[in-house]
Amino acid sequence: MHLLFRSLCVLLLFAPGFVDRSSAAGGAFPVESNLKAGVAKVDITPAEVKDLEVVGHRRKVTGVRDPLRAGVLILDDGQTKVAIITLDLIGAYEEIVKLSRQEIEKATGIPAANIMVTASHNHSGPGFTSDSEWGKTLIKKLTAAAKQAASDMTPVTVGYGVDEISFGINRRKVINGRAVVRLNEDGPNDPRVKVLRFDDGKSLTPKAVLMHAVCHPCFFTWGDKGSMPYPTGFPKMSADFPGEAQTFVEMCYGNQTSSLFLQGCAGDIRPNLPGYPYRCADEADIQWAGRDLGSAVVRTLSRSMIREELVKRPKFYQIRVANTVVSLPGKEGRIDAELQALKIGPYLLLTMPGEPMVEYGLKLERDIADRAIPIIVGYANGYIGYIATEDAYQVGGYEPNRSRLTAEAEAIILTELSLLADRVIGDVFESFSKHPKDVQKREATEKARLKQK
Repeated sequence: MHLLFRSLCVLLLFAPGFVDRSSAAGGAFPVESNLKAGVAKVDITPAEVKDLEVVGHRRKVTGVRDPLRAGVLILDDGQTKVAIITLDLIGAYEEIVKLSRQEIEKATGIPAANIMVTASHNHSGPGFTSDSEWGKTLIKKLTAAAKQAASDMTPVTVGYGVDEISFGINRRKVINGRAVVRLNEDGPNDPRVKVLRFDDGKSLTPKAVLMHAVCHPCFFTWGDKGSMPYPTGFPKMSADFPGEAQTFVEMCYGNQTSSLFLQGCAGDIRPNLPGYPYRCADEADIQWAGRDLGSAVVRTLSRSMIREELVKRPKFYQIRVANTVVSLPGKEGRIDAELQALKIGPYLLLTMPGEPMVEYGLKLERDIADRAIPIIVGYANGYIGYIATEDAYQVGGYEPNRSRLTAEAEAIILTELSLLADRVIGDVFESFSKHPKDVQKREATEKARLKQK
């Protein structure tokens, strides 16, 4: 069914009378910018899938519904180079981060500390071990993709827009002072889709697309006995809704662009699939979600190209990066976690290495929104499990109970991310002061940052 759908889409694209207007005459526009970008994507699906156990909700699969992919976006403002890596995997585990940073730094010269490694949190993909054949192949493919992206750097401007999806829902409800598993339409949620497009001006087709949304990619995982035909989970490997959406966006541009997915604070947000307590998705569900997200992205991409929006784009984009490793209070001892801030012109990405509940993103945005355009990313640069809010520990439930952290961790994370934002936004006196002591302190901090990764 899935292959038939894709075949029909390809036939439609090249059918008489169908014109890809994005590359038609008149679509080109001048690009005046200091920013350069290069992008590449690579298939990272394991070669052997039969009876392979996928992670997230563990189950064995017998084949592949759609490919798993990785994307590498490299950006250069003339002084600073960074890379953003996206993976259709359950997590950006520490081993993946360490090895990919190490090899990509060797291959491209991008400092390891300037490389952001993220995962969609896909529950229908393989686990990672560095000594497995697939694990070794993954690192090689990421390195090759980074080299490809670095070899095709062109000047770009950046467009931005926001739309919404309809399929995410909070999965916690407090009843009589206790949190239970429940699809809760009244619970905290963030349905927004944030979209960055990188344009080289050659046509209305973007060179690269970064989409950011908030929802667990667990459409195809465990259902319940009342939801046939997949009560034990979908029997094939898949990139879930982020993969479906990326494919949809690329299809709309005649496969002449590369789309990459960033996961937000989705710790307590899941697909709205009612059941006992919820069911496994089928083909109709995944098409709904993939096209819902993909359509929101395409709408945003298209609107950001009209002349009134195009003239708003900056001509100068400064890249600034900051990292820190914080020691967080855990239930069984201290836990180290890397936090990162990456600013590209007015756009600020802040990362956490695990599954932050949706309130983290909302709180950070409220604090930063009038200083930069915030995009809060979970599942990046490591994985420490659930990052629950302090309030969640008062009522319990799945996320705080499964978390390795204690309630006191929230205040530390929010404070440290705020300090990182100060460093890269550059509107705090110490971040731009020309006083010799301030300059020396900044230089020492940057030297230590680049050395520690």
